[in-house]
Amino acid sequence: MRLPVEVCVFLIALQAPAVLYTLNNIPALQESLPILGLGVVVLGTVLLLILLTVRHKQTVDPLFYVFAEFSFTCLVGLTNALEQDGFISGFMNFYIKMGEPHLSTAYGVMMSYWEGVVHLVLFLTVVHRMFTGKSYRSLALLWAGSSITHQLVHVLGVVVGKYGSNIRPAFWRNAPFFVAPFWAASVLFGRPRDTPIVPADKIAAEQKKSLLSRPIDLQLLVLLLGVAAFSLFRGFVVLDCPLDSCFTYIYQYEPYLKDPVAFPKVTMLVFLFYAVPLLTVLAYGLTTPGCSWMLDWSLFLAGATCQAQWCHTGASVHSRTPFTYRVPADKLWPVIILNVLLAAIPALLALRCHTNPAYFMKAVPTGHSSDTKKDN
Repeated sequence: MRLPVEVCVFLIALQAPAVLYTLNNIPALQESLPILGLGVVVLGTVLLLILLTVRHKQTVDPLFYVFAEFSFTCLVGLTNALEQDGFISGFMNFYIKMGEPHLSTAYGVMMSYWEGVVHLVLFLTVVHRMFTGKSYRSLALLWAGSSITHQLVHVLGVVVGKYGSNIRPAFWRNAPFFVAPFWAASVLFGRPRDTPIVPADKIAAEQKKSLLSRPIDLQLLVLLLGVAAFSLFRGFVVLDCPLDSCFTYIYQYEPYLKDPVAFPKVTMLVFLFYAVPLLTVLAYGLTTPGCSWMLDWSLFLAGATCQAQWCHTGASVHSRTPFTYRVPADKLWPVIILNVLLAAIPALLALRCHTNPAYFMKAVPTGHSSDTKKDN
């Protein structure tokens, strides 16, 4: 009796702590170059085990190999987060010292928690649905948005921050993990989306409604524009805008934006140059019927903003952030609530798009229903 594929993937991923503990106790791993070589060997071995897991399958979605390989690194990330927060020890010292010291920062810890919990759950769920014939495209798009943001902030933050002057060879093991989410996203966007069967007359009726007769959409529109405006403001703040409001905000509300690790600065710039235009486009989609791309891009943005805000908010109050850069105690809850809203609003938009998609579906001739496409 064969175990389900997702169980096999999880069992392979569970070997990560054992591998880390073993490598941590090898004296030869006090140099950075051997760490890179061993990292390649370990990841190659994991890929071989994954290939053996599905050798009896006639056809396997290429995305499966990405999700399965990333599942292993998720457990590496979770092990790192638990060790940096003092719950375990003896697993990551060698890698933090000679591989990627930035993973011991507050941002690195919060990033590792997100990767080790949220991403792992998404991977196992997607793999399960993949091999049981169920749709998984929407969940995979949620991961794609989250993972692309994760990689952009992680890699660029290291390069331009205080760790950029001493990048170790092991850091370059991130190269394939940086490229893979972009490739996966391009594959997912190129596949047909899963749309429910909706009568044409219902689609027509929904698309005839004005924005004023859709109060939920009107509120979402205002909130989206608010998120875009605040993201624009914080982008100006990290670009050293001389306005008094920018000066007041960075010193009295979020001094973490000045942290020399550069992760918060890169996060704000990613919001400024990528999230703000996408928020504006999504706001347009809320006012224009038939924008079926809203179903995909709302999910992508929800994944991206949730990941970014979790890491940014958590790191700004984490004990590993120097006290001078943490959120002041008297501003703690306003800042946390504001950052939670910045993640929640795109998530609410995605939920709205998928619970009642008629307004965003292409109009079809009266008397017909929209077709459902399988989302594999």
